[in-house]
Amino acid sequence: MKKLLLVLLVVALAAFLFVGCIPTTPGEGEGEGEGEAEICPTVHITSQVAVGGKTYIKGGKQTITVTFAVPTEPVSVYVGSGLKVTLPGEEVVMYPNATKTVYTGTYPFGDTNKCGEAYIYVETCETCAYCKYPYTVDSLKPMDLIDVTAKGCTCVGCNVYFKTHTSVDECLGITGCCGDACSGVASWSISIYDTSPFDACCDLVCATPIETCSGTACPVDCSTSCLTVKKQYYVIISLVDNVGNEQKYYAMLKLTSQGAAGKACTFDLIPQTTMKTVGTVICPTWTDTDTADSIGTCYGV
Repeated sequence: MKKLLLVLLVVALAAFLFVGCIPTTPGEGEGEGEGEAEICPTVHITSQVAVGGKTYIKGGKQTITVTFAVPTEPVSVYVGSGLKVTLPGEEVVMYPNATKTVYTGTYPFGDTNKCGEAYIYVETCETCAYCKYPYTVDSLKPMDLIDVTAKGCTCVGCNVYFKTHTSVDECLGITGCCGDACSGVASWSISIYDTSPFDACCDLVCATPIETCSGTACPVDCSTSCLTVKKQYYVIISLVDNVGNEQKYYAMLKLTSQGAAGKACTFDLIPQTTMKTVGTVICPTWTDTDTADSIGTCYGV
């Protein structure tokens, strides 16, 4: 009789392992449910990145991958912005691999709560507690207002300077215009061309910049070598946040006169905001004519 009971116990444990539904406390980062959680899988989203203790993902269609330590069936995955018991959200269609340890599905993440926390929920059976995974959708592009100045070189030409605009406030002190409202700025770059960089298809493949600058954090601070006076230049500025949202600014630049060494040069700076779309690619038309002394838009204004 004891042998029979032992066999039945082993069979029962094996059945629980197969469906992945043995109540246990998940390890840190594995997800948490309401009450006692089950064996929680790992959940990965295509664009996810950890910043400051939070998980950020890029807005738009992304792939969700759920990985279990043991074969698990059934599996239900939900995306919602509150507690699942009161707001289930939308169920994601998931497809298992042959061993039913990895499930994948796609979901179009939005940003309805403007960088607020939302959740992914994973359930493995009707009586199991679900596992909950917080995330933040970042659909917002970084921004910067970049001042442009020029000074005469020792010999011929002018150095051009690109710097994040700053202002002085009696209460806040010095504040800069470079920033991102969600995951944060990851990198910036400035490329300068001496011929129009885009072809009829908005393609940049064959264009080679004559000057480049880059950085991994705000503020933008870039200076060029001596550029030729009376020559037309094309400027492309790129800012990228931590999930890959990219903001681009375009401008035409023409140095009109050279100052003495270290003294101001005059120039025409023409930001380009009129775009054209060729297929899925967007590029400037280079038709705007209004001059300015800065490029872009100040973050936080």
